[in-house]
Amino acid sequence: MTRIDLIAGARPNFMKIAPIIDALHAAQSRGGHLRFRLIHTGQHYDRAMSGSFFEELGIPDPDINLEVGSGTQAEQTAAIMVNYEKVLVKDRSHLCLVVGDVTSTMACSIVARKMGIPVAHVEGGIRSHDWTMPEEINRVVTDSITNWFFTTSDTANDNLRRAGVADDRIFFVGNTMIDTLLKHADRLRPPACWSALALKPNHYFVVTLHRPANVDGEQQLLGLLRAIAEGTQGLPVIFPVHPRTAKNLREAGQALPSLHYVDPLGYLEFNYLVKHAKGVITDSGGITEETTVLGVPCLTLRDNTERPETVTIGTNELIGTDPAKLAPALQRLMSGQWKKGAIPPLWDGKTAERIVEQLEALLVRR
Repeated sequence: MTRIDLIAGARPNFMKIAPIIDALHAAQSRGGHLRFRLIHTGQHYDRAMSGSFFEELGIPDPDINLEVGSGTQAEQTAAIMVNYEKVLVKDRSHLCLVVGDVTSTMACSIVARKMGIPVAHVEGGIRSHDWTMPEEINRVVTDSITNWFFTTSDTANDNLRRAGVADDRIFFVGNTMIDTLLKHADRLRPPACWSALALKPNHYFVVTLHRPANVDGEQQLLGLLRAIAEGTQGLPVIFPVHPRTAKNLREAGQALPSLHYVDPLGYLEFNYLVKHAKGVITDSGGITEETTVLGVPCLTLRDNTERPETVTIGTNELIGTDPAKLAPALQRLMSGQWKKGAIPPLWDGKTAERIVEQLEALLVRR
């Protein structure tokens, strides 16, 4: 038996790992030889950040939960490494498969390689070239020790080649995030705020903000929210935000009647909102992929992106973090002048199947 460790640690991982689990189960039913062990590091440890996603996306309960909990970057990294090493000392697998760019991705990769276990990185090769982002450090460290790369774009392939990675270690397979989106497209459901706010398709905006450059300074965050409220011309703006943050914003005296703070939403509810929105304003990379496939205009409040294909091919534009730059961009959107966009190659819902087929070739048939 050939067994793979699938590592999941934080909310962005779950959408990427779910279709790989489905594809492995499908391959097993056809007589495939790959088995897996799902390891949840516990990096995101509350129900809102992980539990509901397991249920909504049909992810089985983890075989092992490292239960690392909260802490600084260093504390979480160390706890994941110590606990995963104990797992491998007791019972080794043949491959460690990591996804994305969270702390768990980097930490488990290091442990596996130091114990002589190969690593496969799903979403390898993406780069923002912004070293203020912890995720960029996680990506570079992980890719520097990865054996096999499963990539989402030609840009990622070129990044790896420039770093000296040979072509026979790079597999352009597409985007597992989109596998999940397309699989669940018919199951998306309106959240409670849909009826409570009498929302109508194409007549509201969705906002998500979490990066320090946008949310750590109160004046910066309030400046962005004022610009959003003004630029959206009175349309409802739905902002899923942590309740504590929402309370702080209200106490800061933000009198913007069009802005509606709601609790964090599950996958099916959030993407229902995105699918029917007039536009999405975000600083998340993953959401720009979903808006691209759904054909929804997206304004990214960042100066860079690790997913440039969402800009060059898709519906996304980089606006920057200056609130003053929002007005002209929103004016173009409101006047119907936003680009239409297209879907990048291989973002077709079959990425996980290609990954599992390649893993069979690498681990079983070689």
